[in-house]
Amino acid sequence: MILFFALCFVAMSIAGASAFVIFWPLALVHVRDRQPGIAAELGPGAFLKPSALAWLLRGGYRSVRDPSLSGLATPARISLIVILAGLTLAGLLWLLSLAFPG
Repeated sequence: MILFFALCFVAMSIAGASAFVIFWPLALVHVRDRQPGIAAELGPGAFLKPSALAWLLRGGYRSVRDPSLSGLATPARISLIVILAGLTLAGLLWLLSLAFPG
């Protein structure tokens, strides 16, 4: 039963990844086109760059009063949190299943 729930958390991460690959590129294109200062801060190839993902996780986009950017970056942030939480919980349940087999 524990591994079933771990698998459910992996599925949750996959759902988060689906949303992430929709909203994060849209947010990055918006940044590139309308926020050159942030684009310079994030640098080229920011899609999976750890510093850009950290910027997204800490909500750095909120310092800029751009409702369009917030509308794109907020779902990307939520989906990234869902991915990380789902994989973390799946890993913890997998470790629990190793510690208490059967």
